Amino acid sequence: MHEVALGLDTFGDITVNDDGERQTDAQTIRDIVDESVLADQVGLAFFGVGEHHRHEFAVSSPELVLAAAAARTEQIHLGTAVTVLSSDDPVRVYERFATLDALSRGRAEVILGRGSFIESFPLFGFDLSDYEVLFEERLDLFSQLLEEKPVTWQGTTRAALTNADVYPKTENGITAWVGVGGSPESVVRTARYGYGLMLAIIGGSAERFRPYVDLYHRSLDSFGRDPLPIGIHSPGHIADTDAQAWDELYPAMEANRNAIGAERGWPPYSRLQFQHDIGAEGAIYAGSPETVARKIAATVKTLGADRFDLKYANGTLSHSKMLRSIELYGTQVQPMVRDLLSQA
Repeated sequence: MHEVALGLDTFGDITVNDDGERQTDAQTIRDIVDESVLADQVGLAFFGVGEHHRHEFAVSSPELVLAAAAARTEQIHLGTAVTVLSSDDPVRVYERFATLDALSRGRAEVILGRGSFIESFPLFGFDLSDYEVLFEERLDLFSQLLEEKPVTWQGTTRAALTNADVYPKTENGITAWVGVGGSPESVVRTARYGYGLMLAIIGGSAERFRPYVDLYHRSLDSFGRDPLPIGIHSPGHIADTDAQAWDELYPAMEANRNAIGAERGWPPYSRLQFQHDIGAEGAIYAGSPETVARKIAATVKTLGADRFDLKYANGTLSHSKMLRSIELYGTQVQPMVRDLLSQA
C-alpha cells in the first residue's frame, strides 16, 4: 500500500461572499485562518499559504497568517505555497519559520520557490536580470542555515556572513521543500541541496511529469542522498456532485484566469478549456468526492507521490463553498484515496 498525505494550499485569492460582493483583504485573511481550523478538524496533513504582492491575493506575509493558524490548530502541518526566496533574505526566512515552528510545536514547513509572479522583485529592489543567481545563492545560504550552526558564506547578491549564528534554534529542524514547475535544472538543484520536491502541476496531465520524478530519483542517488519526499500541488474544488462542483468553480476560475491572462497575453478562458482541464488529461481536480478521489489516486500512482496538496482557493470562489470543499476533502476524499491506493 502506498501511503500518501493529503494537504491544502491557498494563495489567499480575494473572494466574493454568497451575495456576490467582493470581500475585503482583511476578511479574506481571517477566513483563511478559519479554513485552516476546519482542515485540522477533518484530519488533513498540511495547510499551505502562498505569498503574492498583487491585488488579486490578500496574503503577502504568509508566516503571520500561519502563526494565527498555529494558535488555533493542533495537528496539521503549516507552511507556505510558496515562499519567494529570490526576493527575500534567507536569514529572515529562517528566523520567521523557526519562530513559526516554535509556536506550532514543530509543525512548520517551508516550500521555497523562484515565484511565477514577479511583482516582489521591483517591490523589494531586485533586478529581474538576476532571477537565476538570486535563487541559486539564496537557496545555498538557506540550506546552510537549516543546519542551525554558525554560517560562513559569500555570494554576489547579499552581504557575506562570517561565523554568523542565527536564532531561534528549533527543537527538531524545519521540513523544507522546493517548488518546481517543470525545469530539469530545478529538479537537479533540488536534489543537490537535499530538499523535498514539490511539483506544481497546473496544466496538462500528471503523466508528463514522470520524467522529472525519475530525474529526481537519479539525481538524489548520484549525490549520495537518501530518498526524499515528492509532493504535488494542483488546483481543484469539491462539491456534492460533479455538476455542482463544476458550476461553482468555473466562473471563479474564469475571472481569475482572465484577469491575469490579460497581463500575460493568454487567450480568454473558456468552458471548452475548462472541460479539458477537469478531464483525465487536465490538471484541475474538480467534481464529487468520488471523481476527485479517483483522479488523485491515479496521479499518486503515476508519480509515486508522497503528498498531494489541493489548491482549494481559486479566484472568487466564496468562503462558504471552500469550507464545504475542505470538509468533503477530509471526510470523504481522503479515505477514498487511501482505499483506492490500498487496492493497487
